[in-house]
Amino acid sequence: MSSLFLRLLLFFLLSNFLSAQADTNITLGETLTPLTPPTSWLSPSGDFAFGFRPLESDPTQFLLAVFFNKVPNQTVVWTANGGKTTNYQSKAVFTQDGGLSLRDHAGNEIWNAGVNGAASAAMLDTGNLVLSSSSNSGTLWQTFDNPTDTILPGQTLNQGTSAYAKLTDDNYTQGRFMLKLQDDGNLVLVPRAYPSAFEYEAYWSTETSGSGINTLVFNSTGSLYLSYPNGSVSSVFSAPGLGYSGGGYYLRATVDTDGVFRLYAFPKNSLSTGRWGVKAFVPSDICESLFESRGSGACGFNSFCVLDADGRADCRCPPHYSFLDPDRIYKGCKADFISQSCDLGGETAFNFTEITNVDWPLADAEEFSPMGEADCTDNCLKDCFCSVAIYNNETCWKKKFPLSNGRGGSDVNRKAFIKFSTVSDPASLIKEKKEWKTPILVGSLVFGCSAVLVPLIAFVMHKRNMRALPRTSGAVIGPALCSFTYKELERATKGFNEEIGKGAFGTVYKGVLPSQPATHIAVKKLESLSQDAEKDFTNEVATIGLTYHKNLVRLLGFCKEGTHLLMVFELMSNGSLNRLLFRSDRPEWNQRVKIALGIAEGLAYLHDECRTQIIHCDIKPQNILLDDNFEARISDFGLAKLLRLDQTRTSTGIRGTIGYFAPEWFKNVAITAKVDVYSYGVMLLEIICCRRNFEWGPESQEKLTVIGWAKECYKNGRLDLLVAEDEEAKKDGTRLERLVMVAISCVQDEPWLRPSMKKVVQMLEGAISVSLPPNMCSILS
Repeated sequence: MSSLFLRLLLFFLLSNFLSAQADTNITLGETLTPLTPPTSWLSPSGDFAFGFRPLESDPTQFLLAVFFNKVPNQTVVWTANGGKTTNYQSKAVFTQDGGLSLRDHAGNEIWNAGVNGAASAAMLDTGNLVLSSSSNSGTLWQTFDNPTDTILPGQTLNQGTSAYAKLTDDNYTQGRFMLKLQDDGNLVLVPRAYPSAFEYEAYWSTETSGSGINTLVFNSTGSLYLSYPNGSVSSVFSAPGLGYSGGGYYLRATVDTDGVFRLYAFPKNSLSTGRWGVKAFVPSDICESLFESRGSGACGFNSFCVLDADGRADCRCPPHYSFLDPDRIYKGCKADFISQSCDLGGETAFNFTEITNVDWPLADAEEFSPMGEADCTDNCLKDCFCSVAIYNNETCWKKKFPLSNGRGGSDVNRKAFIKFSTVSDPASLIKEKKEWKTPILVGSLVFGCSAVLVPLIAFVMHKRNMRALPRTSGAVIGPALCSFTYKELERATKGFNEEIGKGAFGTVYKGVLPSQPATHIAVKKLESLSQDAEKDFTNEVATIGLTYHKNLVRLLGFCKEGTHLLMVFELMSNGSLNRLLFRSDRPEWNQRVKIALGIAEGLAYLHDECRTQIIHCDIKPQNILLDDNFEARISDFGLAKLLRLDQTRTSTGIRGTIGYFAPEWFKNVAITAKVDVYSYGVMLLEIICCRRNFEWGPESQEKLTVIGWAKECYKNGRLDLLVAEDEEAKKDGTRLERLVMVAISCVQDEPWLRPSMKKVVQMLEGAISVSLPPNMCSILS
């Protein structure tokens, strides 16, 4: 394509490569920005860069970082600003007074290197960013002296210095583990009580306490060792020399999010197809090593840890439990049922699921020996405090909440009996025992909004599958849409403490409704709205509240109180599609197809079946959430009007995300529902390939965008290349071809050539054939 859209898109995507400066010395006053050249400063060889790198989970957010410039996804090795991201309006400046500063859109400083007086700066081929004074005075500041989670060859760690694991794969702030060279000469790995800085006891060490002054050294051959003043060394990894001399590999040693310190190598001769390989790690078994009487252990509470081949902690939930937060699994697992009542018994409503080779050794309530297996489970069943029974060799252990330090593996010689509810609503048993005579419908309304009962009852009768809403002091706007006070939502989110997302509309926080602890919610604080939008807020919320579809995230309520504008949604337990698609273990092909169809059905509803048509304007994987059953739910629909977007004609107000823009956003033409069709087509290709629309790596330009790559593969009859290493998709060739053809038809430059979402659903289901647009031959030529 040669359209204005493609040219502008490639400008954004390639700026990270084409606009980097490879000057050996960086002079005073030089500036970096996320989108406008230059975006980074390169080392002389181009192996490393310092500058703005987009966050993989949200390309609208940027890290100021040092990263490997030539490897796929440009692995980060150091971050400024405590790992916190900034937006596209920020800039980094090597100031006139010789300091390094990060500034926001208003020019306010949000981070600095803590020194002034440097005469020059340089990004070195070692991966070290150095600020230097005059030639006689040497280095004033360098990233090697201020490590984050990674140590590079040539870098040393001195006594009293630490490296910190990041919190999660896409959250670069300091996490739960620390590598520390103590003043006594001992190198240790220490767990930390996030979010505080409280340190627990070390779970691994070199046992070199009392050895005096030493230094942790990482050399170019892959050896990482403690060096002593007398010239002796003590190896950190079991193999002191791993044979990486000769410069054929990139190397790094990283404190990973699971608390394991790993040595990685990447072959330089396989930049486009290679991957980071784990060559050594400590401790050898994180599940066993990270064992504390305080805290949850290697995984969160009520979960258990299984070791994989690379020494990673594979955290799992027991049957009938699910992760409290799939994006932060260290928070542990929650029961997917109501717990047993201690007041009213109810043991007949509970049973056990047996799993083998699993144990929670520190959660004992009682121990019985000798005891048979049947007596063990019966004893637990009758004990309302018992959540799990562990049995082995005529010994029975009753376990209580919360379960900690869970471990699984062939060497764990235990049977675990997981207690769970056998009925969908155990609370109904309690109601029967108390002889509650209130009709079920009225009883359910106890948890609902207190005002306008008649419309609510009528709505519940019509929508039998709708869950009852929690009690609130506010009114009802539209059917079953509650008005919350700001204090209620502040309490529900514990002071807006846990941020789970951020986007153009504002920040999203996780919460729990106080009146209904089992109901988890997502509270969106809207920002940057015009006065006109604030006036229309209630009307727009009411419109959104009238949209009900299995593939839409449900709006539960809102808050309009002074300057506070908030919306309350049901929380989707399995996070965003973005996180599911772009992880190392791709989801199954059939699951991806189901998700693609669900999104299409949700968009078709918004476009054609609502009382008022809703154009989303920002369809992307981050705005597709997944419920308990991994059913796709579209979020942020109907919010475009709150940003006062003119959906009939636009010349300045482009709405959307880089990579998903429809071409008409760049033209002074009408904006229709076809902008969503284009974005859906891009996302459908991402679902098919399990790769992002664009890659921030050194691949050939024709593969930078998934659109160009898909068209090339289709033209050459090589759709198998789109799903490399996905045998399930390759075997389903007919459906694969149909999905690719649907996607290509959706990403046509001209809106009139794109199908409607209703037609997309029919094509995906195979109800109608997929016909490519008449200009397809020229496009593929």
